Amino acid sequence: MLAEKLISDVIPSVSSSETGRKALSHMDVYRVSHIPVVDEAKYLGLVSDKLIYDLNLVEAQLSTAIDKLNTTHAHSDQHIFELAIVMYKLKISVLPVLDEDHYYLGAITLYDLARRFASLFSLQEVGGVLVIEMNVSDYSVAQISQIVESNDVKILSFFIDRKPGSNVLDVILKLDSDELSGVVQALMRYDYKVKAIYQDRSMLNDLYQDRFDQFMKFMNI
Repeated sequence: MLAEKLISDVIPSVSSSETGRKALSHMDVYRVSHIPVVDEAKYLGLVSDKLIYDLNLVEAQLSTAIDKLNTTHAHSDQHIFELAIVMYKLKISVLPVLDEDHYYLGAITLYDLARRFASLFSLQEVGGVLVIEMNVSDYSVAQISQIVESNDVKILSFFIDRKPGSNVLDVILKLDSDELSGVVQALMRYDYKVKAIYQDRSMLNDLYQDRFDQFMKFMNI
């Protein structure tokens, strides 16, 4: 999943001749805290609501603060994981995307990113979820996959949740079947601790919401 496939259809840009108020209006409509400043496909930088208020730019043209803009951007061929890291580290709600000649193509929002992650990890596919608790030293993708697939079940996605400073992992498996008794018994025979089983749709939705909330908290925007 590359940046060029994640560009929003709705997020506008503003020109440097427009005022901070215009940028704030777009931010309010689209519920973001950053807007790209672009003059004739030339990307000048990101303006944030904080910058506008800090520099008293509400009624002033953005051109008066061009040197203060955040020039962070991504290129069209960057992977979604790279984009997530940039947005997380820099705490930005919008990430401009440029082509190989450095011309502005559009922007990716945090919502676009979260929506694609949900699709990428098959969160909406029918099936059950298992949560397995284990020590880091016991973690083996190959063995877990072999056990699951020996019961005619496929792994749709894999999540790892490790608490800071701990040697214990929660391995979260999204499977293509909600009949999980055979898989659970097989895992237990190999001394894996099955911490939780989610088969009911309402329980799965709660788990997805919890993971989405954790992702948004991780991004911290």
